[in-house]
Amino acid sequence: MQCSWKAVFLLALASIAIQYTAIRTFTTKSFHMCPSPNPVNCTLSPDTDGLDRLCEESPSTSYNLSKKIHILILATTRTGSSFGGQLFNQHSDIFYLFEPLYHVQFTLIPKPSPSKSERQVIVGASRDLLRSLYDCDLYFLENYIRPQPVNHTTDSLFRRGSSKALCSPPVCEALGSGDSPMEDGECVKKCGTLNLTLATESCKEHGHVAIKTVRVPEVKDLRALVEDPRLNLKIIQLVRDPRGILASRSETFRDPYRLWRIWKATGRKPYNLDTTQLTRICDDFLNSVSTGLNRPSWLKGKYMLVRYEDLARDPMGKTEEIYSFLGIPIDGNVERWIHNNTRGDKSSAKHKFGTLRNSAAIAESWRLTLSYEIVEFAQSVCQQVLDQLGYKMVGSVQELKNLTFSLIEEKNFLPFL
Repeated sequence: MQCSWKAVFLLALASIAIQYTAIRTFTTKSFHMCPSPNPVNCTLSPDTDGLDRLCEESPSTSYNLSKKIHILILATTRTGSSFGGQLFNQHSDIFYLFEPLYHVQFTLIPKPSPSKSERQVIVGASRDLLRSLYDCDLYFLENYIRPQPVNHTTDSLFRRGSSKALCSPPVCEALGSGDSPMEDGECVKKCGTLNLTLATESCKEHGHVAIKTVRVPEVKDLRALVEDPRLNLKIIQLVRDPRGILASRSETFRDPYRLWRIWKATGRKPYNLDTTQLTRICDDFLNSVSTGLNRPSWLKGKYMLVRYEDLARDPMGKTEEIYSFLGIPIDGNVERWIHNNTRGDKSSAKHKFGTLRNSAAIAESWRLTLSYEIVEFAQSVCQQVLDQLGYKMVGSVQELKNLTFSLIEEKNFLPFL
């Protein structure tokens, strides 16, 4: 008997849910949920399931919230998130992880563009993993690394070299005392396999933990973590002009955006163009930013919106604002990195995850690469979020290509304190 495609799809989702539930059930975690929704010491977040119970501290339980700050850089691909992450990676007292949720997605939903329902499966698992990582429990990550780590060691951690802490003592002894930090590939080559026990110890020795992710669609998906009294979570949401994101993705991820490039080259919109590659960006931004700017009580003191263009035009000033919001003193390593990595030439922007840029010049360079027809279409789809974030529309080819006229409104998004 043949099964309909809907039945097959539902069976696939059920299989994923079973796998995820098994990981949650049979893994020992340092974050223990309340055994029952006791009205005295437990509440249920309205946006989460019963497993995400928020427990108040009881006399028999001690949670260390003293000075440790948990930072989440919430972004989407090609918003300058790699650059933004380095502003924390360079700090001597911050343990930084680059995109650990990559492993969640490609274990549960192994494809680059999951559907809306599939993304919610990823989000549920991601919240659990983030809880553990912020508690410096890197062993929980082993559930999602393929192949499975042996004796808590692995050579398969995604972009390990993007974390200084994972390429420095005590995790890696390859550096001498006077050596410069290693590049990504150099770290993997010189340090060998990653010992997650040493990484866990290093995490605990740092004062704060920062994680960058492009795999959480909206800030409301993080409410359970924001309200968790065992965390001191602060969210930096990094956004960018969707027209610039589209241009950057078209250049960087060539095969998925092949039809967009055909449209640009021929001037004719392909009939089978996947427009969700653009609409998803704008819908996620609109929903997430609307939540943040509406200032719900659960985000008070926890949320800051940062436009990539503002960071690119004044990297030092904007970084100082971010650190002031976090309540963490900025150190010399961060200042030196900004000075050395925001004055690159054109060749420095070739690597798709590179961070050496002439940041001011690149902020609106997309205007020279996108055709007016594509920009006009993007504006019609994303008008609401463009207005919300302070990005000006263009009405002609001349306006688009005239870089002396900025499309970035002077708009100050103050942190919600």
